[in-house]
Amino acid sequence: MNILIITQARVASTRLPNKILLEIKGKALLDYHLRRLTQSSIPICVATSTSAADDILCAHLTKQETARHFRGSELDVLSRFYQCAKQNHVDIIIRVTSDCPLIDGNLIKDALETYQKRDSDSLYLSNTIIRTFPRGFDFEIFSFAMLEQAFHQAQLPSDREHVTTYIRRNIGTLFSNQDFCFCRDTSHLRLTVDEPADFLLIKALIAEHGCDMWSAEQIITFLEEHPELAEINRAVEQKKSPGST
Repeated sequence: MNILIITQARVASTRLPNKILLEIKGKALLDYHLRRLTQSSIPICVATSTSAADDILCAHLTKQETARHFRGSELDVLSRFYQCAKQNHVDIIIRVTSDCPLIDGNLIKDALETYQKRDSDSLYLSNTIIRTFPRGFDFEIFSFAMLEQAFHQAQLPSDREHVTTYIRRNIGTLFSNQDFCFCRDTSHLRLTVDEPADFLLIKALIAEHGCDMWSAEQIITFLEEHPELAEINRAVEQKKSPGST
């Protein structure tokens, strides 16, 4: 069974340009993201675009051995994921986005074990439909068969841009769903990076408290115990639809 974490990444960002290459303690946010994903012991591929703007990203990736990378359509991100998965002969895809520098690889490993127990090519498992984790720990797990069906059937521009909206819309008919939940609702916390305030929070957590070495639960508990930190980016509004990082 060939399993691959595919993380989508582009340097273009309307609200915080080049966000994934911003540095904390001399290391890019993308590097924190990839290093934490390695905790899962699952191979990783960065799916970026063929745009010349992303040449700098690919140059950055060639300097480290954490992940391979793939270049595909800039706007048809569904196609980018499909071609990446097909080229790598993947059976199970774990989709994440690169604007989550504190994502927890061990959490993903636990979720994958839950997914594999179901042994179904039509199962979509994620922590994003029923939100109990903070934004920034998001992941989705689904089969190549489901991705291939979405690639061939999805017609709406939003489906092509956001990868899994076709799958999610057809849960209950074509596909089944399982939610992966935390023991309590912490969805009010935000650990993804879209705006300068988000970066300031992540910078404080990493540079001042060393939380890049902590588990998701440890980070959540720390934020709950230090509400003044969570206030840093509380006013940031999440995009209403899944982004096309």
